[in-house]
Amino acid sequence: MSSSKERRGKNWGAGILAAGILALAISAQAAAPATAMLVAGCSGCHGDRGISAGVSMPSLSGQRKEYFVVAMKGFRNGARPATVMGRLAQGYSDAEIEAMGDFFAAQKPVRQGAAVDAKLVEKGKAVFYKQCKYCHLDNSQLWGLMHQRGEFDRQCRNCHKASGPDAKDDIPIIGGQWLKYLEAQMADFKDGKRKMSADKAQKLKPLSRDDLRAVAHFCASQTAE
Repeated sequence: MSSSKERRGKNWGAGILAAGILALAISAQAAAPATAMLVAGCSGCHGDRGISAGVSMPSLSGQRKEYFVVAMKGFRNGARPATVMGRLAQGYSDAEIEAMGDFFAAQKPVRQGAAVDAKLVEKGKAVFYKQCKYCHLDNSQLWGLMHQRGEFDRQCRNCHKASGPDAKDDIPIIGGQWLKYLEAQMADFKDGKRKMSADKAQKLKPLSRDDLRAVAHFCASQTAE
């Protein structure tokens, strides 16, 4: 009798476990189409999988999730100036924004291949390495690429705690981004239309509009990977 009860108990436990696993699988399958539906609304402007075809529209493919979330919430609460995005972002919850951020971060970054001026690229490279690299790093890529290799911890952290990639969540991948978009965003920073950290403001202050244009050409010329 005891053996029969034990078997029934084991079978009951196994059934509960199987049901739980099945529920998780169904939940995961449901989440994928739900996320696909969310990001489908972005494709009209930002392209399939976030690869934009418009020269003034940023690509989102491979963009860092943390930056995407900060940007979307900034659009939603009005902290970041926008026209269309300010209205669209209000339709998404925090959870939906997080899911969209996961989706775009998982995509392969693509260099847009915008036509750049070789002389401006060289000038922009010099300005970038002097003023910008401690946050955006080599090739104007996300700091995380360096952080993951431990180079920042070994080489930079002691001196660059404030200006380096220490727990920052608002530094995007800009290498390979559309030139027109980069130029527009830099102009917004210069004109005070976009808020920035005190550190960024300090770095930006001595740069002329020609300097910023050159930096945009340099960043646009880089690979996105």
